[in-house]
Amino acid sequence: MQSSHLPFLNYVLQHSQAGNIQNVINTIDHYGWTKGWLMNIGDQKGQILDDAIRSRRPKTVLELGTFLGYSSLRMAAQVPNDATIICVDINPETTEIARAIHKHAGVENRIQIIVGSSEHVIPQLRKKLHIDSFDLIFIDHYGQHYLRDFKLLEEYGLIRSGTMIVADNVIAPGAPDYLKYLQNNRNYKTKTYESVVEYTNDMVDGVEISVRN
Repeated sequence: MQSSHLPFLNYVLQHSQAGNIQNVINTIDHYGWTKGWLMNIGDQKGQILDDAIRSRRPKTVLELGTFLGYSSLRMAAQVPNDATIICVDINPETTEIARAIHKHAGVENRIQIIVGSSEHVIPQLRKKLHIDSFDLIFIDHYGQHYLRDFKLLEEYGLIRSGTMIVADNVIAPGAPDYLKYLQNNRNYKTKTYESVVEYTNDMVDGVEISVRN
């Protein structure tokens, strides 16, 4: 494996307890605070995600943007063991790291990562995975693609009444067209939860949580 993220992977493997998902999550957070900044949702905004998942108890979860596997670990720690977690990421290098992290945490059989562009993968999800729709969707890839992919999810029927959509980084770096679309759409109840950028204490960010009526 050749990756600029190998020091991160080696740190997590060496400093966390195999099979202990919470310990692995905590170790990643420690790395993000003390060793090197990580562009995942992080521990502070992660609590917002955790609370959202606990309120919904989803059985089918879709993640757009997996990076090094952190947020999917947080979701796996909250959902029932028989829940389906599907992740989509365009980067094969970081996906390899994420799979190693998932295996170390003991959840590799609970999380499926599809490598590819979200705009090409989303139209295939229903047929390929035999999933009618998702209970919860977590969006955390590229802000300029949030609205495009959200509309694709709607178009292909993957959002139904009751589906919860959680979107990170809606303030920094921001997704203004996505926020405008949801905040002016009567089909959704939506709220921005203000927080800070991952592994910082002074840079404002936010998480948008929306539920289809």
